[in-house]
Amino acid sequence: MALFACMYYAMMRPSEVTALREEDCDLPAAGWERVTLGGSTPTVGSEWTDSGQVHEVRGLKGRPRKAKRIIPIPPELVAILRDHIKRFGVAPDGRLFRTERGGTPHKSGYVRTWKLARAFALTPQQVGTQLAKRPYDLRHAGISMRLNAGIPATQVAQWAGHRVEVLLKIYAKCIDGQDHLWRGLINGALGDSAGPDGCDDGEAM
Repeated sequence: MALFACMYYAMMRPSEVTALREEDCDLPAAGWERVTLGGSTPTVGSEWTDSGQVHEVRGLKGRPRKAKRIIPIPPELVAILRDHIKRFGVAPDGRLFRTERGGTPHKSGYVRTWKLARAFALTPQQVGTQLAKRPYDLRHAGISMRLNAGIPATQVAQWAGHRVEVLLKIYAKCIDGQDHLWRGLINGALGDSAGPDGCDDGEAM
């Protein structure tokens, strides 16, 4: 559950979640905190790695090798991660998520788990649709949720590790049609002197 929660609440890529370590997480007893990402473990195939392992340790996607990305996380994820660490501990190298033998979780494994969870949580009609079809869709949902809440695209792009132009292209539908949000923010900045239509009270359109 915690692995999937990171994809939604922190908008993390699966390869970033599997590389997450306890030292990357600030987890107070209550309130918002943050995770600081500095690496990923994408699946590349054993024939393409020096170690012969299926996963390769890399930096963040599209960033310099030692770059870091800070993501604020809500209390819901803080509580989930604290409970996960309490119940399962961490790997010797601090990784939060590992297989029974201590390795990096395989995509096939958590995709299989996601399919079971999806079938349990959704109606038969919903299971046959594209709704939350893949674990990666949780990341999309987390990004969409923030955009729909009115958080500027530049800020969401920074948290999600996207270029702004890519984010705007993929999530344009989330940003369109939010005039009511912008009017509310501008009204607040103007000290509520503007009317509900965005014009000063008494001013004709």
